[in-house]
Amino acid sequence: MRVLRTVGRVTAAGILGLVTGCGGSAASAPQQDRPDEVPPAPAPQSSAVTGAGLPFVGVLVDGDKHWCTASVVASPRGNVVATAAHCADAGSAGSMAFAPGFSGAVKGSLPYGTWKVRSVQTDERWSDSGDDSFDYAFLTLEPDARGRSVQSVVGAAQPDWGSGPRRRVTVLGYPDEDHNPENRPIACTTDTRPDPELPSDVRIDCAGFWTGTSGSPWLADHRGPDRPGRLIGVLSGGDTDVASTAVLFDARARRLYEKAARA
Repeated sequence: MRVLRTVGRVTAAGILGLVTGCGGSAASAPQQDRPDEVPPAPAPQSSAVTGAGLPFVGVLVDGDKHWCTASVVASPRGNVVATAAHCADAGSAGSMAFAPGFSGAVKGSLPYGTWKVRSVQTDERWSDSGDDSFDYAFLTLEPDARGRSVQSVVGAAQPDWGSGPRRRVTVLGYPDEDHNPENRPIACTTDTRPDPELPSDVRIDCAGFWTGTSGSPWLADHRGPDRPGRLIGVLSGGDTDVASTAVLFDARARRLYEKAARA
């Protein structure tokens, strides 16, 4: 099994402003007369930067403990979160929850509260043998105390079940407190390419994705909070903070997602 970053990745984005501060060209782009016109893609980065994050990206929590990054993926009932399978394995059954928009030292702040995890869906090839080609999971969440779904409160990214291996993505995550004592989300916009080790994976090279960023969403065509883009996979591995990998979502991932959406 490859080296995996499990607990505590930095969540990134703030995003269009975050990417612009990193050398993107949003500020210099011409004003758009038509609101449906898509802004140009930000320039690629070589290192992640901290920012305000995105409301639908957060961390997995169990009491005062938090680890790994997760994000809301659009679903009919608005109650599905995507993360890495090894992140879901690290949680305690019955007490794991999702905290969107988390940030702040130690216990941090929970601007949108927490949503209890009802069920966890992982592929049996991961559960049975730890096959890295299936290191993704979809979690079904309970409504909050007011009966609201998480998606109705913080939004979500649409899933992409057929992405090619070469995309420009924005990756958002929460590194662990050793590298991120304020628990601030980080983001990096860069280009993916096929991973030479696993045909199911794509790879990016962007510094700053330490332990804790596992489960971070890889958003293609991201242009800011109002244009979150499409979720093509979640960060699952990498041997250093610079090289990170994700399994591209495909028909097998979609079946797992649909199971979570029905749970």
